Amino acid sequence: MTEKTVKGPASYFPSIERKYGRPIAEWQELIRSSPLTQHMELVGWLKSERGLGHGHANALVAATLAEGK
Repeated sequence: MTEKTVKGPASYFPSIERKYGRPIAEWQELIRSSPLTQHMELVGWLKSERGLGHGHANALVAATLAEGK
């Protein structure tokens, strides 16, 4: 097999795009432009303001914050 299995937060990305109709880059830009900086604050914000489920919000925030490391 030459297919590479995607693991971690990125494994949620295809279902996030299907369910919410926005590309991952757009979600990540929303997260980056938010005045919030803490992981769980951002997760809560995506859930309450954007209607994401916990797992999807968590995956987006984790992947986005990891970029800065």
